[in-house]
Amino acid sequence: MLLLLLLISCLTSLLAALVVFGGGMLLIAILPLFLPAAAIVPVHGLTQLASNSSRVLFSLQDVLWSLIPGFLAGSVLGVAAAGWLWTQLPVQLLPLFIGLYILLSLWHSGFKKLLSRYENFIWIGFLQSGLSLFVGATGPLSTSLLLKQQADQNKVIVTAALMMSISHLLKVLVFGWIGFSYLDYQWPLFALIVGAVAGSYLGAKIRPPEPNPRYIYWIKLGLSALALQMMIAAVL
Repeated sequence: MLLLLLLISCLTSLLAALVVFGGGMLLIAILPLFLPAAAIVPVHGLTQLASNSSRVLFSLQDVLWSLIPGFLAGSVLGVAAAGWLWTQLPVQLLPLFIGLYILLSLWHSGFKKLLSRYENFIWIGFLQSGLSLFVGATGPLSTSLLLKQQADQNKVIVTAALMMSISHLLKVLVFGWIGFSYLDYQWPLFALIVGAVAGSYLGAKIRPPEPNPRYIYWIKLGLSALALQMMIAAVL
């Protein structure tokens, strides 16, 4: 089981390192086969922290550092407000709203023009980090905005990884504070983290170095497919 977890973690981390999306969502869809329900989100969070932070360390030169302070500030506020969101919003429908946001922001010109007046990484950090406490994989929120502002695929991938690292770190700290024992899952976590770091390393080595507009277009299509999947799952 541990070897299988290591392999799954490596492949999903490699996918995220190559195409920026999908790895975290694929992993959280597989973990219920191996873990009890209460452990899925915190274990996934720590694994994704290892995956994303190692991706950043292997490609520090590609981080868009100017975007990070605003995202960090929004993330702290988002996590602080997560408890309030839990009591005020229909949690089971949150993926529906996230998916709709992603689709409109990627493909609807009128919606993008409206968002441009208000959309910023403080707000994205608030949503991504806050909602990650109960949605799980919210990385497409920051990725969709990065794709609209940056054509270099490497900068998108690595900057998105740093933003997701911030979200997952805050999530891990919150679950530890409320009493989740990560030591109870030390060996599955060890296998998952080793696989995640290995996948990030392989992705950094084989990722194409040059920007490719067609590549970005396929990333947008993939994000749209994931958004639709989240929306359908929320409705059903």
